[in-house]
Amino acid sequence: MRRAAAGFIVLAVLVGFFGIFSSPAFAQKEYINGIDANFPPFAFVDKAGNPDGFDVAVVNWIAQEMGFKVKHQPMDWDTIVPSLNAKKIDFIASGLSINEARKKEVEFTAPYWTVKHVLVAKGDSQLTTETALAEGKKIGTQRGTSEAKWVEDNLLKKQGMKFELVYYDSAPLAIEDVINGRILAAAIDDAPAEDAVRKKPVKIIGGFYMPDESFAYATRKDDTELLKKLDEGLKKLKGTPKWEELKSKYQL
Repeated sequence: MRRAAAGFIVLAVLVGFFGIFSSPAFAQKEYINGIDANFPPFAFVDKAGNPDGFDVAVVNWIAQEMGFKVKHQPMDWDTIVPSLNAKKIDFIASGLSINEARKKEVEFTAPYWTVKHVLVAKGDSQLTTETALAEGKKIGTQRGTSEAKWVEDNLLKKQGMKFELVYYDSAPLAIEDVINGRILAAAIDDAPAEDAVRKKPVKIIGGFYMPDESFAYATRKDDTELLKKLDEGLKKLKGTPKWEELKSKYQL
């Protein structure tokens, strides 16, 4: 009887111990990552409706390594920073470039990617940067992006160029209008431009004078805990072969 009682007590202690750590209070925290639904190869939604892309895969690895769960929430890009600060999402990992305006609104991790800005035109086009930006021409860009703001402030306002800037919800939509002849060229980041070149009858004709930028992940200013997890996770991942594997998988 004493052995049975002792065994029962040990079992009860173990059940209680593991029960504590399986309770909601000890469950892994889930964070929501806001992504651009159409920004390949960094972030997109596949044909099955699942979030995918380089940033999605990187964050999935970081979440597993750093002990949290993550949900990727597609959003309109021009609302993504306000949505972060309104606590509709917890962070942004989706090809977000660092600039001075955004530094005032969010906190960035260390940069993980350098991005160039290019013009994309039809594959058989004889355009140059100068002829594409000539008076009366239509150039497309994604609304809410750093390149859209830079073109507005520097080429149209400061330099007084006379081309028309046409806004789109995503870079691929601008590319489609290039192909269909509705606009002459699209001003976008080099990675989605190269992705388009692999898939569509378009080509990169050159840059449009905008300086290079860096991509980083962003959190709210006061969320130092999550920022530290993302920074540490990025550093760990970049020190493993997995980083190069993901770059190769998404053709970066």
